[in-house]
This record gives sequence, C-alpha cells and structure tokens, in this order.
Amino acid sequence: VVWRDPFRQQRRRVDWAHDDTATVLRKLRGADSRPGVLDELLGRELFLHGGHPEDELRGRPGELLARRAGAVCRATRDGAVWIPELRPRKNSGDPAPFRRPAAAVLAALDPGLELPDIPAPLELPQDRCTYTDIRYRQHGDVGLLSFSFPGGAMSTDQCRRLLAAYEHALTRPTRVLVLGGPRDFFSNGIHLNVIEAAADPGQESWVNLNAMDDLVEAVLRTTDRLVVAALAGNAAAGGALLALAADQVWSRTGTVLNPHYRRMGLYGSEFWTYTLPRRVGEDEARRLTEEALPVSAANAERIGLVDRLVPAAPGEFAAAVERLAATLAAAPDLDRRIAAKASARAADERHRPLATYRRAELTRMHALFFDPHAPYHALRTAFVRKTPSGSPRPLAAPPDPRQPLTGRTGPAEAGAPR
Repeated sequence: VVWRDPFRQQRRRVDWAHDDTATVLRKLRGADSRPGVLDELLGRELFLHGGHPEDELRGRPGELLARRAGAVCRATRDGAVWIPELRPRKNSGDPAPFRRPAAAVLAALDPGLELPDIPAPLELPQDRCTYTDIRYRQHGDVGLLSFSFPGGAMSTDQCRRLLAAYEHALTRPTRVLVLGGPRDFFSNGIHLNVIEAAADPGQESWVNLNAMDDLVEAVLRTTDRLVVAALAGNAAAGGALLALAADQVWSRTGTVLNPHYRRMGLYGSEFWTYTLPRRVGEDEARRLTEEALPVSAANAERIGLVDRLVPAAPGEFAAAVERLAATLAAAPDLDRRIAAKASARAADERHRPLATYRRAELTRMHALFFDPHAPYHALRTAFVRKTPSGSPRPLAAPPDPRQPLTGRTGPAEAGAPR
C-alpha cells in the first residue's frame, strides 16, 4: 500500500509566468471536473475548469486574450489555453458560486471587460489545434456533427449554435448524418447552472427549453437522409430525447441513459410523448417516466431505446462509429430505408402533427417554470448549489401515452408573454 497525501490546491496552482502550455493543461485536466484549479482573475479567486490548447493566439503569460463559445483564452509562457468554465469560491460573495461558462462569469465580475469574440470554427483544418465545442466533418456520404459541452448541459446559446450547425450539415450532400461527441457526455438537456444564475430562472428555463425543442424538432423533421445518434457517454432528460429523435441510436456499452425528468420535478418536453412510446411501447414508456431509474446500455438495447451497442473503449468509439456509418451509407437498401422513413413521418404527421405534441408538453412545462412554488425550483437550486433538497411534493403521474395530451392552452414560443 502506498500512502499518498491529499493533492491540495497549492500543488495544483498554475504558475503562468513559468509553466508551459503542456504543464498548464496537465494541471487543468487533472482537476476537472472537480475540484478545479484555484486561480485569480480580475482580482477575484476562481476555480478553472477544463483546458484546451491554442496554437495561434499569443500574449503575456496569464493575459486574457479572447473569448469563444463561452470559453476564454489565456496566454501561457509558450502559447495559450482555452478555459471553458469558471467557478467562483463559495466565500467570495458571488451569488452564483457554481460552474458556468467562463465568459459569463467574467462578464458578471466586470461588465466593462472587453475581449475579442472569435467565432468557433465549424470545420477545422486537421493541422489546427484550438478549441471548438461543435465541429462538422464529412467523409464521402457520411457527415459527422460532433459536439462536446462541459458536463453535457446545453444552454440556450449552445442549443441555438448546434441547431445552426445541424442546418449547415443538412446542406451537405450526405446520406448518413452522425450526431454526438467523441467521448464523455452525449447531452443532459437544458443547462441548470446557467438557468440558476439568470436574473429570471423561470424565463431562462423557458427560453432554454424552447431552444432545445427547436433542435429536437429539426432532427425529427429530417427525411432526406438517415440520422444516427452516437452516444459515447451518458445521456439524460432532454439529452436522451435528443438521441431518440434520430433514426438510429448507437451506444458505447458503458453508457447510462436517464430518459426522464421526474427527479427534477418536471413533466418534460423535447417531444418525449411522441418518441418514447414510439420506441419502447406505451407500457414501457410509462414505466420509464414514472420510476425514473437509470437504464444501462444493455437494458436500453433490450427494450428498444438503443439500436446498436458498440463495444469500444472511450478513445476508440468515434473511429468505430465512423466505420459503421460508412457501412450504413454504402448499404444497397439505404434509399429504400430513407423513403420508408419519409413515408412514416408523413403518416405520423397526418395522424397527429408534431406541433400538437410540442404545444401540449410546453403547456405543462410553462406552468411549472412560472410557478414559484413548483418543486422544480427548489430541486434545481439544490442540485446546482449542492445543498439538501428536502422532500419535494410528488408529481402527478405522467399521462397515458395512448391518449392525446390535453390541458389549458398555453404559450408555445420562447417569446410568448408570461
């Protein structure tokens, strides 16, 4: 037995004047996702989370150079690194002492701070080494839209940027489009930390959810190619439903799915009342949403949530998916499958338009978001701030998926009045 002393923050500290980029990245990655690396920015102590190398930007060691997709770039002795998230210390007096996009945290500390906003490249040359959380690549008839958001949470901005990237991917001449990151989380749905820090958490919840719904609906309405969701890591809540909007769900064998919202006090959206019963049947959909238990990849395949298990190590999953997607794109019956998909979607739309599912789900969610006494608010705060949540009131059971959802008419657009 080898006794190792606690690895305290004094040993994690970055020496910006002397540490090279490789050393800084090693320290950042060794502390992510907890506890982060304690540092000082704008005269305040903050924890740094995540780290990505930058091969072009340069500056004085420790200098803030730019922002991109919520991250900030900081100069090292011999280069620069991108830091996606920051966390203020709990005793710092910051009202939101939890992880958030780095640029937003710094903007709250100093509203006058001006950093060049460098757009994130969607298609990155192979010789570049920089940070981008959304990337598109194409190999023959296969398009690969990868995304990697810290912790799997997707803010309003991230949802909108991913939707724009998805729409770009649809303009490319491919027969198979793969969605997913190379490793770690697939998606965990709306960004509760960003919501908790917002001036009006209910309104930000509403806007974020609508942005997520827009993305899921775009996937559901794609009928000119097959869409594959590739789960290198876990998926939960709206992120799991984003995966289920695809035609095929391929999962690494070590992943876990949580296709429910109940433990956060929410009814749910992202067209779950359409996609979940369609995938697993009415009884299983009811069980999944009422019991709200995690589902292993193996069980997900058994009940129909997942179509293919990919037995690959985390670092090998992306390459395995590319090979499988190329095989799918070359299949002689692919045109027939795409035509059958389009026909089925048209038939479903005639039976019940997607807009009615969305409207009914959002009516329920609107009532929860804008009710200050709804359990969601206490549960969200406890989850984000790592405090006890108590015993929330039980939610009403989810509706019978066999019946159309009904309820009072409510707003169904992000800008609708409260």
